[in-house]
Amino acid sequence: MAKDIVPIELGLPEGDVTTLWAPSWREDNDDWEAFLGLDEDLYAFDSTAGLLALVRSGAPHDLQDHPSWTEFARSDVLEFRAVDDNCYDLVGVLELLGDNPTEASVDEIDQSFAIARSIGEVCELDTVTKFFNGNPILAAVTRGMDEFYGRDGLKLWKSIRKTVAKGWDEVLDAIQGVMTTPEIADAEIERARTDLEAAEAALPEPEPEVEAAATGYPEGSLWETVGIDPIRIVFPDQEFLSLRCYLGDRPVFLGDGDQVYVFTSARGMSRYLADNDDETLSRVATYERVKIAATDGSLDVHVTDDNAYVFAGIDRDIEVGPGMVDSEQLGLAVELVTDLANYVGDSDLEAAVTGRGSSLRRFLHYVLNPGDAKLLEPSAPFDDEAGEWRDLVDDVERLLITPDLE
Repeated sequence: MAKDIVPIELGLPEGDVTTLWAPSWREDNDDWEAFLGLDEDLYAFDSTAGLLALVRSGAPHDLQDHPSWTEFARSDVLEFRAVDDNCYDLVGVLELLGDNPTEASVDEIDQSFAIARSIGEVCELDTVTKFFNGNPILAAVTRGMDEFYGRDGLKLWKSIRKTVAKGWDEVLDAIQGVMTTPEIADAEIERARTDLEAAEAALPEPEPEVEAAATGYPEGSLWETVGIDPIRIVFPDQEFLSLRCYLGDRPVFLGDGDQVYVFTSARGMSRYLADNDDETLSRVATYERVKIAATDGSLDVHVTDDNAYVFAGIDRDIEVGPGMVDSEQLGLAVELVTDLANYVGDSDLEAAVTGRGSSLRRFLHYVLNPGDAKLLEPSAPFDDEAGEWRDLVDDVERLLITPDLE
């Protein structure tokens, strides 16, 4: 029950403040929600020490009626710190809307809208409730990033930005205006700060994440020593695992030279490796060590970020335009296409991403070479480029096969 009351941090124009929030509870057949405060005031503090000192003081406030208050007030002092998931940068919302949408930014804006709306409802701030009730378009962020793909999605994102630009300052002013900091003796705040610092100092040191700087694998990893990499390939409706290494500059995949063997799980790939040899990668001298690990059950299939190739969503980003495309994601996808083309000997497939002439090639060159002043920015619409990319992805998928497992 103590978790029914949570410390939160709010980023406001006059600085960051911390307070307490009771998201919801049911009492006498009614649903309630509350923030730390008294009557029309919402209490806010510039430090966790100030919040803790108020709780210790026993001063009256509205949350004392919460069924979990007594338990929460007795919590360890570190429980009064706001964790990252409960920090809401309200003043940063408009800045997030100034950039292209991402899953992270859409979620952050949604959470900021939700907490602002809750404050408006609990504190009866007409400016806040009218802003949200009068602009139903803002609810789109609750449905996630799927709302903002393609030209229509980007248009919706820009409409939300315009709406927020017109009224968000008034929302922040209304929230800031209802906040107050009750008087607490300096000595009590200092005592709370000392207790917090002592509790933080007593926490065990976090285990360091030891990684090999050059590869991203844990130190001493099998993959680092054998020079073979697990890779992940992500399509809109499926993702696969496989293996690849380089002999000089030549990519060699787990496969038969015409297709690459892929698997939907690490367990499935390990079973294959334990019981079978392929026609290309098994000829690599260190492959036998991978096979032994798969056989004895010690094989840990760890895919590093630079070996994860995400094709999902790129076509929709291309439809919007170069500014929407994640150049790192696109660069990795092009890298895999090139490696696959070299592996199976398909010069046409390689030319589709590295050659020149087609609208897609010009688009890719522009996105992947942002510092080249000689390249002209492609012009909309980008339906042809997106269509060519989808055809290319279909060609990639045809090169992948899941072998039967005995």
